[in-house]
Amino acid sequence: MASIMEFIFNPLLPLSGFVVGLLVGLTGVGGGSLMTPMLVLLFGFKPATAVGTDLLYAAITKSGGSWVHHRHDNIDWAITGRLALGSVPAAGLTLLLLAQLGVQGHGGASLISVVLGIALLLTAASLIFRRRLLELAQRRAASANFQKHTAALTILVGAIVGALVTISSVGAGALGVTALAFLYPQLATRRIVGSDIAHAVPLTLVAGLGHWWLGTVDVVLLVSLLIGSLPGIALGAHFAARVPERALRGLLASVLLLVGGKLIFV
Repeated sequence: MASIMEFIFNPLLPLSGFVVGLLVGLTGVGGGSLMTPMLVLLFGFKPATAVGTDLLYAAITKSGGSWVHHRHDNIDWAITGRLALGSVPAAGLTLLLLAQLGVQGHGGASLISVVLGIALLLTAASLIFRRRLLELAQRRAASANFQKHTAALTILVGAIVGALVTISSVGAGALGVTALAFLYPQLATRRIVGSDIAHAVPLTLVAGLGHWWLGTVDVVLLVSLLIGSLPGIALGAHFAARVPERALRGLLASVLLLVGGKLIFV
């Protein structure tokens, strides 16, 4: 675990938290998908420590976002409940798997690195092809058969996201929003985003506490990231309407493709 002195003399950690927070505030994407690989590749933290710490970081930061969305009636609690019905049990089962593999050992570290890389590639794909997926969803929305299975598909999506997030800390943002937009094309974007953020809170909290139990949470690192990211998120949200989001998403997708490929193949 990082020492207090390392935290005091390493201003790059809060600065990195600020940059990631700024991107999250501007685009709504990039929390775990940037923070976790950055901690692994730039700062040299073990993959398990990066994932475990980032999960609790996400639970804290998204709690504030969830409260704001609730106040503005941006959350469909029925959808959030269906997602959690799949994701929370999946998170628990995945934590047991990590405990069996030995999360700090070679097997656990290799699994986390590969799944993290795959999650980053999927996140990049969701950013690149989101518009086409939404067009397809609009065409299928009128299908009675599609509507009949929407609830079950939502629970299944929750389970997949739950396992992915527990192993890699990535997937609750861009992948969750894309899946919900595909399943509920008639739902307003603000309610899709709000429902996804509200679902991420119990998921990341359960997964984060599970990683704490596994010994993969660095409290000093968590505090340093929060110090930088909270003002970054607030500043990014303030300027979000004035920044070309499409260009930022394209840049973010390119970075995720490169980083995901590196984690898988290098």
